[in-house]
Amino acid sequence: MLITLRDARPERCGAKATTLGRLLTAGLPVPDGVVVPFDAPAANLDRLAAEAWSVLGPGPLAVRSSADGEDSADASMAGQHTTVLGAHTPSQVADAIRACRASASSDRAAAYRQRLGRAEPRMAVLIQRLVPADVAGVMFVTADGAVIEAGRGLGTAVVEGRVTPERIHVDADGAIHRPPTDAHTDALLDDDAVTLLVGVGRRVSTLLGGTLDVEWAVASGSAWILQARPITAPLPEAAAHTGTTALSPGATRLTGSPGSGGVTTGPARVVHGPADFARVRRGDVLVCPYTDPAWTPLLAVAAGVVTRTGGMLSHAAIVAREHAIPAVLGVADALDRITDGDLVTVDGDAGTVTLRRPA
Repeated sequence: MLITLRDARPERCGAKATTLGRLLTAGLPVPDGVVVPFDAPAANLDRLAAEAWSVLGPGPLAVRSSADGEDSADASMAGQHTTVLGAHTPSQVADAIRACRASASSDRAAAYRQRLGRAEPRMAVLIQRLVPADVAGVMFVTADGAVIEAGRGLGTAVVEGRVTPERIHVDADGAIHRPPTDAHTDALLDDDAVTLLVGVGRRVSTLLGGTLDVEWAVASGSAWILQARPITAPLPEAAAHTGTTALSPGATRLTGSPGSGGVTTGPARVVHGPADFARVRRGDVLVCPYTDPAWTPLLAVAAGVVTRTGGMLSHAAIVAREHAIPAVLGVADALDRITDGDLVTVDGDAGTVTLRRPA
């Protein structure tokens, strides 16, 4: 049988659903939902999907994994399991439930767990009404304030690193800091929306305790919480500028956003997609358009990561920090300036990439 989100408990529903249930019960703005528990028989999934639709539908639903041990303080599992946004029929809900369950045994999830020595988890599935977001993204909430990354629409492109998001820093006293922007570019979030989000984030932090990684959405002026989990590794300092700066002859420095701290040097390996994965060798610096969760196995061998798009709160950046791999994201001209075999130094604290062509 289905379990209401308010009644979700970790022993049957996993950490993600349980946490959101706590927030919903406390009056936080969380979309209502139901949970298919760990022990639901596979033969019953079509019936449970129809029941979920009768409770939450009609309209598009969001179907998300809620695994045993997911969203913990030492293992976020960020992006490793499946999320399906926009299930429009009971049969689509059933297919999404099966996809979420199957993702527990995916190659990317197995590669993530191998580093931690963990077995395949039990998988519950959370079903909620889909928030029709105008703007969505991720917010890290700490005692020093908050960092927000935002993109248009549902926020999938932000968490998957497929866009370079708008980033906003908020001090503990509420002061808002924005990077310089093009005069013709409108901010995705005005100051009132930022203040609203941070206020909700602080309420979540007060209830759950500690520093938090919060996925959020804003729809028609209202803020919603889609996920909340502990921050597993601290953020590096933000880069002060972006662009290309010439150095000594034979060297060029590119700049972007710090994604994961530390400094490393190695040969560049330019990877455009899964067909190139076999070319990556231990100690290479991975240079790519972006890294979605399917790329997680490469983080076990790469010495560093450079991407053309993405932000410091994306799933790939979170996993890079958990692996302690230096990463610089949002280097707009990375694929134009870096070629296979270039000697690349990645400074994930400063947000710089220095490249030298072999003699």
